[in-house]
Amino acid sequence: EENGHQNKKLKSDADEEDAEDQNKKTPKRKIVLLMAYSGKGYHGMQRNVGSSQFKTIEDDLVCALVQSGCIPENHGEDMKKMSFQRCARTDKGVSAAGQIVSLKVRLIDDILEKINNHLPSHIRILGLKRVTGGFNSKNKCDARTYSYMLPTFAFAHKDHDVQEELYRLDRETLERVNQLLACYKGTHNFHNFTSQKGPRDPSAKRYIMEMYCGEPFVRENMEFAVIQVKGQSFMMHQIRKMIGLVIAVVKGYAAESIMERSWGEEKVDVPKAPGLGLVLERVHFEKYNRRFGNDGLHEPLEWTEEEEKIAVFKEQYIYPTIINTEREEKSMANWLKTLPIHDFNSSAVEMQTNNKNSKKSSDLEGSDGCGDDSD
Repeated sequence: EENGHQNKKLKSDADEEDAEDQNKKTPKRKIVLLMAYSGKGYHGMQRNVGSSQFKTIEDDLVCALVQSGCIPENHGEDMKKMSFQRCARTDKGVSAAGQIVSLKVRLIDDILEKINNHLPSHIRILGLKRVTGGFNSKNKCDARTYSYMLPTFAFAHKDHDVQEELYRLDRETLERVNQLLACYKGTHNFHNFTSQKGPRDPSAKRYIMEMYCGEPFVRENMEFAVIQVKGQSFMMHQIRKMIGLVIAVVKGYAAESIMERSWGEEKVDVPKAPGLGLVLERVHFEKYNRRFGNDGLHEPLEWTEEEEKIAVFKEQYIYPTIINTEREEKSMANWLKTLPIHDFNSSAVEMQTNNKNSKKSSDLEGSDGCGDDSD
């Protein structure tokens, strides 16, 4: 028996040594992965360790990295150990065609194929590049481009009786939409376009490089259009609120002057368009590429070779999900019904008066006087 135990112990020691030798042969390297995914059914990109109730894209990704042998299991439990960093934290239901994550992995053979074998078909790793040891995909990112796909009946004037499937966007309305979207370009204070940021919070100032709506197209008998927006960075719900406000103006619920007002200090009621149509299209690394892209050791973080794969993924998984969900669940149509509820006309003076009145009454009632400032 003693000999048997001894043999088993020697065997397990030998296995551990083999594993260590194997790990030495494939040392960890800092890489970036180009990801595409359909966000429907997920509670966003970022993993909530310890919360299995809300499934995220990173839950599936980390699981696939462990199963494929790229990272040890304990790195999956503590993501700091592999220096994991996502470029953009997409919200619940939001998809991506060009998300990037940076991390340290073992560069095993056929790495992309092995990771993808352990992922569901609606999440794909489309590319991999080696990067500098100190690379952080969030901090090194200069800009992000998002698209928002929506049915064009969203722009029909509120006084017109519209049949959703028959509606077609006319040239004049498209030009008006683009004039309004162009107003966002430059640096503005977007405190009204997110939650829990005051007008004097420096981080509420954001720089928008471009924003426009492309030519409409018909899918499944319904007309859609895609809005593109490129900015340095975006706050939670910012893009959906930017689009929501433009829809409210085009439909005739709000005056055009509300856009200028929304960048001022007063609180403005800005509606938030549905999350369904939002897609992270690209993340840009111009400064990194200029410094390291042609140093002979690293490749520039551009994905021209993967363009075709990105386009195929969008046609296969992202666009059909948006179109079918819109047809079945009518997320845009139902949201448009909520626009009349918003108060687009109250001025700062009116709001202050209302606040004072509500404070007086709450003081009389012995309440704590806290207003609801949720998004």
